[in-house]
Amino acid sequence: MNKHAQHIRNLKDQLLSDNWYTLKKYTFELLRRDGRWQEQSREAYDRGNGAVILLYNKVKNTVVLTRQFRLPVYLGNGNGFLIEAAAGLLDNASPESRIIAEAEEETGFKVTTVEKVFEAYMSPGSVTEKLFFFIADYSDRQRSNDGGGLADEGEDIEVLEWPFERALGAVKSGEIQDAKTIMLLQYLAMNALLRTNG
Repeated sequence: MNKHAQHIRNLKDQLLSDNWYTLKKYTFELLRRDGRWQEQSREAYDRGNGAVILLYNKVKNTVVLTRQFRLPVYLGNGNGFLIEAAAGLLDNASPESRIIAEAEEETGFKVTTVEKVFEAYMSPGSVTEKLFFFIADYSDRQRSNDGGGLADEGEDIEVLEWPFERALGAVKSGEIQDAKTIMLLQYLAMNALLRTNG
């Protein structure tokens, strides 16, 4: 049992949408730190958990990124194209097996060994999704196809192989604004897995 379960009572949910994934409105009482119960209402979007991977090459000092259209980004800034590390939903697969398949579908590189570096909730105020973060060293001989994603899933992904310094500079300049990608680039930098000029 969740050790914090005693802090919630009278949890009720109402389905608002089951169109793409599920959006529900929840009402509940939360036990505050001062001992009082407070009724609250929140909406939560459940799309399942996901995984993300950043491919890096120590010899060339490069990373493999993707660029694709994201409607919520378009609604926010009028452009919609986002540079990201390869990612996808688990769809009832293990994080490791799903991310190996996703890496090949999106980037064209067939990696067999991945390293899980951490797990994180990306938007815990409204989305239930937990992401599993991976890295993997790649080489040119591991390219099995051109990547680009699955057209029947609406994917039209541009594959980018960038020098690590360019990717870090793109974070600083705002060209890369995707949180999961920034986290993995910073992980590589913090652990000195690739070379930087700084």
